[in-house]
Amino acid sequence: MKLSREIIEQLAIRLETCELEAKDTTKITDDHPDMDWDDAYAIQDEIKRRKIARGARIVGLKAGLTSHAKMKQMGVETPVFGFLADYFSVPEGGEIDTGKLIHPKVEPEIAFVTKAPLKGPGCHIGAVLAATDFVIPAIEIIDSRYRDFKFDLKSVVADNCSSSRFVVGGRMGNVAELDLRTTGIVLEKNGEPVAFGAGAAVLGHPAAAIAMLANMLGEKGEEIPAGTLILSGGITEAVAVQPGDAVTLRVQALGSVSCRFR
Repeated sequence: MKLSREIIEQLAIRLETCELEAKDTTKITDDHPDMDWDDAYAIQDEIKRRKIARGARIVGLKAGLTSHAKMKQMGVETPVFGFLADYFSVPEGGEIDTGKLIHPKVEPEIAFVTKAPLKGPGCHIGAVLAATDFVIPAIEIIDSRYRDFKFDLKSVVADNCSSSRFVVGGRMGNVAELDLRTTGIVLEKNGEPVAFGAGAAVLGHPAAAIAMLANMLGEKGEEIPAGTLILSGGITEAVAVQPGDAVTLRVQALGSVSCRFR
């Protein structure tokens, strides 16, 4: 780590205040170009600590940067990861107040819910599938706190990987009966298809992102507990939304989930 505890706390306050007040900021590496990955996750952990201290519960985890092409482009070998707080959750079909967000975008995802703990090192796709209770369609609403959605990877990790809201719904799927690699999705905005994809867009198999998360946590002596909701990463590029938009995600064999923006 390159940053002092005091600087980490100051940056966590800066980023979380931007989230809570829906204000943007310049990326933190502009001021701290030497910060490393440990610093970035330490800032994210401090944001999480602050939320828990105010009474929020952590209800899940998320993966980002889950495309091999994007990882190669950004010069990294693993996805990035964040957490989901209770107030991020939006009911299926619910309304999302864009006044509380900066510049929201939506991503279509497959969410996993675990029935057994997962811990690295050595976690693999088979272990993830064996520990999965069910999968379910999810729309993640990302909202970077950085001006014009411009950031580098360490800045976005510190910002909890742009997490802001999520919606899950549709039908619970048994992973033993699904080939998640070839599971197709259609993302619609205002009734028009705007993105298409399949599960293989996420690291070749969505469960691979969960395995990488378990292995990263294992390096810190942590695990993914049973009963955890995990967003496995965007299957397509994120799509910008604005007040008045209605978004629906249709997932092959798993039904649909939707939300509206006001």
